[in-house]
Amino acid sequence: MTMPAPDQKTLREAIAAAAQGRYVLCNVRLNKAVTGAGAIETAGAEFFFADLTVEHGRILATTPTDAPEALHADDMARIDCRGRIALPTFIDCHTHLDKGHILPRTPKADGTFAGALAATRADRTACWSADDVARRMDFALRSAYHYGTSAIRTHLDSQPPQDAISWPVFRDMREQWRGQIELQAACLFPIDFARDEAFLKGMAKRVNEAGGILGAVAYPAPDLDELLDRMFAAATKYGLDLDFHADETADPSADGLRRIAEAALRARFAGKVLVGHCCSLAMQDSATIDETLDKVAAAGLSVVSLPTCNLYLQDRHHDGTTPKWRGVTLLHEMKRRGIAVALGSDNTRDPFHSYGDLDMLDTYRLGTRVLHLDHPIGDWPRAVSATPAAIMGLDGKGVIAEGQAADFILFDGRSWSEVLSRSEANRIVVRHGAPIATSLPSYAELDEAFG
Repeated sequence: MTMPAPDQKTLREAIAAAAQGRYVLCNVRLNKAVTGAGAIETAGAEFFFADLTVEHGRILATTPTDAPEALHADDMARIDCRGRIALPTFIDCHTHLDKGHILPRTPKADGTFAGALAATRADRTACWSADDVARRMDFALRSAYHYGTSAIRTHLDSQPPQDAISWPVFRDMREQWRGQIELQAACLFPIDFARDEAFLKGMAKRVNEAGGILGAVAYPAPDLDELLDRMFAAATKYGLDLDFHADETADPSADGLRRIAEAALRARFAGKVLVGHCCSLAMQDSATIDETLDKVAAAGLSVVSLPTCNLYLQDRHHDGTTPKWRGVTLLHEMKRRGIAVALGSDNTRDPFHSYGDLDMLDTYRLGTRVLHLDHPIGDWPRAVSATPAAIMGLDGKGVIAEGQAADFILFDGRSWSEVLSRSEANRIVVRHGAPIATSLPSYAELDEAFG
């Protein structure tokens, strides 16, 4: 039987009714860049029409829409999607769940990096109890889940005594959200803390016990190379991956990305290394850029750009003048060298970025416009799905593939222009074959934290 779906509400209801058995989403548009092995081969087209067969929460088959219905039993629900786009659930590899939504408590934040540091430090010292961190973290995760994100890596401010508060909260939250959002955490502290061998050893042990990632802010320091060597040595000893913040500035002399690549090469590091921001690279001369990116490629580093936060903070002035650059890094140049590149949400409603709601469609939309990830769009959708999944070591996530969990988002739009022109607030998030039934949490839930 064919079950027509004239609108998103009817379509959602039809999928929900069929989710307990085998059903087929007919006439769905799949994107070749994020559709896995076994998919239909297409020549040149970014999208292809397919029938998506789902059974017991897994993708059974992707077949051409006009193919014989070999897998279609007579009593199977066949739901006409009328050309709507289906994409895999989002993977967000750079967030700050511990900072999220503190903005109402930081009225002195002024949109500058220095102001954000000072305001966040003051709020962390005064307010970041276990209950406070858990409340805000859960609020953020409910938002991300509603929008269709299935995996998140968060950085956790780990300067003592905050590490003893936030890491246990994170571990509890990871258990609570298991099966809905896969959570990872990376410690975050100023790189000069690595001068203290006892601190670095203790932090590496804490991260290892929590199954986390070792990370730091690699800002310019006179002994940066030595500090990075210590980080790589600790990561090697405890079997940890690394995740750095670097070069979040317009100063062309900031060269943390190059230094991290050189340290990885010196260490012959076998783990994964992700570097976020890398803004200053766009302000450097061509020879310096080429030298840096050659080393990044040789070292096998990955890079995540954070367009929302970088646009918000970088080149901000309080003298009545307009910012003159975008603040983002050189993703096109990196991608051409085979460097894995991703987009991430970064900060949400805190002094580093006053807005956002962990909606990766919003991040991808902004990234497309700011970084010109279009004409053609090509395989850039992988930057919010398959690529961060690989960076995070999440096999099978970030693609629509036969045999994998039926985790995908069905949009109202039928083209990139349609999907990226509206908020797609009525998108249908399908997890394990069934539409989720959630609503966004009310900001009023946080009022007690700001009273």
